Amino acid sequence: MNNHTHLLGAHLSVSGGFFNAIENGSKIGCTAIQIFTKSNRQWASKKISQSEAELFIKTKRNSPIKMVIAHASYLINLGSSTVGVQERSYHALVDEINRCHELEIPYLVLHPGTSEKDSQEATLELIGDYIDKSLKETPGSLTTVLIETMAGQGRSIGHTFEQIAKIISRIEDKNRIGVCFDTCHTFAAGYDFTSAEKYEKTFAHFDATIGLKFLKAFHINDSKKELNSHVDRHENIGDGLINIQAFMMIVNDARFLNVPKILETPHSEDLENDKRNLEKLASLLK
Repeated sequence: MNNHTHLLGAHLSVSGGFFNAIENGSKIGCTAIQIFTKSNRQWASKKISQSEAELFIKTKRNSPIKMVIAHASYLINLGSSTVGVQERSYHALVDEINRCHELEIPYLVLHPGTSEKDSQEATLELIGDYIDKSLKETPGSLTTVLIETMAGQGRSIGHTFEQIAKIISRIEDKNRIGVCFDTCHTFAAGYDFTSAEKYEKTFAHFDATIGLKFLKAFHINDSKKELNSHVDRHENIGDGLINIQAFMMIVNDARFLNVPKILETPHSEDLENDKRNLEKLASLLK
């Protein structure tokens, strides 16, 4: 099966212009890419000009890239115990949704944040309520927010399917909420999908708890750390502790044929590492 029938790609830099990510992705064989629409480590964002947006959209239409998704800033922490950080995070999320809308990006991946309160339940509800509020604040947008599965490192939240289901339960418009399944994070969180039996069990659990209809994207990363380590360390495909069979099952699962699969493996400036990982992933297609 040709990899161009699949949505495979990598997270790419927008240095020099949003359109550069499309051009670089095309060069290394991507059919999907992920970008930041602003600096991922700053609150402030530079307004996207109409010409920038038009060039990006035009470049994408004339490329083999069929899907672009965005990743939200790492600073956003809707579950913070500090009201000021909550509010700043909420406004930043609204801004990111609007930026995605301007660039015609359908999915925005979001780290749910950290649990700084005594009650984890209250934190999950707070995160869900702020996402719900941000979606209601952007009614004209078609962008869907995807909650990323986390490793459970430190105080991070969203490392169990039950936690993510709780967040989703607080959101009224279920058409604009989904999940990004990060293979490294989910493995580190204790979910095993390295054999056919364990794979089916994990995704059956996901379906029963959250619903497979909400799984809208994958981050495809191997893991430097072992199962249930709760340590988030990405590794090149085939070099970590998740076996190749797991990746083979994901890329060939008919249920996920139209779900973008984005590499966040270690980068090299010349994109050769992304290209190698992408080729390895494409070689698993049956």
